[in-house]
Amino acid sequence: MTQSWSPTSWKSHPAAQQPTYPDSAELTQVLNQISVMPPLVTSWEIDHLHTGIAEAQRGEAWLLQGGDCAETFDQCQTEPIASKLKLLLQMSLAIVFGSRKRILRVGRMAGQYAKPRSSETETQNGVTLPCYRGDIVNRFEFTEEARRANPQLLLRGYERSALTLNFVRALSEGGFADLHYPENWNLLFVDEAKGEVAARYRSLVKSLADAIRFVETILREPTPELKRVDFFTSHEALHLDYETALTRPSIRGIGYYNLGTHMPWIGERTRSVNGAHVEYFRGIRNPVAVKIGPSMQIDELLELIQRLNPEDKPGRLTLIHRMGRNKVESALPAMIEAVQRANKTVLWVCDPMHGNTVSTTHGRKTRRFDDIVDELRLSFAIHRACGSMLGGAHLELTGENVTECVGGSRGLTESDLGVAYQTQLDPRLNFEQALEIAFEISSQLSAQRI
Repeated sequence: MTQSWSPTSWKSHPAAQQPTYPDSAELTQVLNQISVMPPLVTSWEIDHLHTGIAEAQRGEAWLLQGGDCAETFDQCQTEPIASKLKLLLQMSLAIVFGSRKRILRVGRMAGQYAKPRSSETETQNGVTLPCYRGDIVNRFEFTEEARRANPQLLLRGYERSALTLNFVRALSEGGFADLHYPENWNLLFVDEAKGEVAARYRSLVKSLADAIRFVETILREPTPELKRVDFFTSHEALHLDYETALTRPSIRGIGYYNLGTHMPWIGERTRSVNGAHVEYFRGIRNPVAVKIGPSMQIDELLELIQRLNPEDKPGRLTLIHRMGRNKVESALPAMIEAVQRANKTVLWVCDPMHGNTVSTTHGRKTRRFDDIVDELRLSFAIHRACGSMLGGAHLELTGENVTECVGGSRGLTESDLGVAYQTQLDPRLNFEQALEIAFEISSQLSAQRI
């Protein structure tokens, strides 16, 4: 980091995907309020995740990152939050059995309220209005008032993030995540679930219970480490004014942290090397991630790595590749090999969701489960062939009983999408599909150990 960096130095760089507010004075007033509110996370928590990502880079841990495409204020409720946490706990349990590694659980939650859009406007029935940019910016309803960028929504986003984090911390540290009682993680609507995935999960839980009883019988005492889990949060740090308001100097005098999340990331649309997002990210001490797609040029990738981690610190940088099933074999190997030649330390994570979005004949977004699994399998194979290592997965999922992605063990088709299609933006894996992905990851990691 050069001397010229500050939490606001990004303002001298081109900033993509930023909303336009009609009342700049109101925006400034709101940002000033947020800047003196308590931080949402602590620098010690952030440093703990930093250490865990360094372990994953060495092959000692695996990163499981998942949650909604975009959170909504209405979904800041007990059951949706608990369901996501339950599902991520179930998935991590499946992956632990195959990998024999520590799992870093990172939720796309408690701040995933802003979304990039491909167009500034949307037209319906001859009426053109600003696009919906997420609940922290404007509202989904197609009216002029709803689509106006409203600074007060930034305060609501901060408050909803704080409420979510408080509940997640209480659950993950207060006994809910105790491995002695994995039955606490059962989703309400699948207690009596039939089928191969549910049966496989119940068998895994029984094996876990037997193993814990065996170990604690030998040790003659309970194992306190099994009573809680670490759970971290992440979101795309898109809205730079909001992120800046939550960027604070460390009380230890070691630099600036974004204290609005543990692990912010830069999206595919805002990763310009000379752009405002990269400028902002290069100065914060959080572990950071970048989404990279098939259009990424090798020179650009290497310069991006240099900008974000010039000292090549372990645990600092994660590259989340989102190539798509049809492009991963042609695009990913050259990127891996270039990073290896440059001798750079990164954590490679596969996002098999975003490159596989398609539209149905009726214009509804969906994703084919087979494409998602294929990209994941191909990514494992490509990394092995390159002498590299895939260290995580980044997934859009929900613990709710939705029908948004086609395929999977339930055999969902396009005609099923209307049953429970709830997302306002991108389609998510439901609980069965997410668990299937977890078992696939477990199988891949188990094969690597042999």
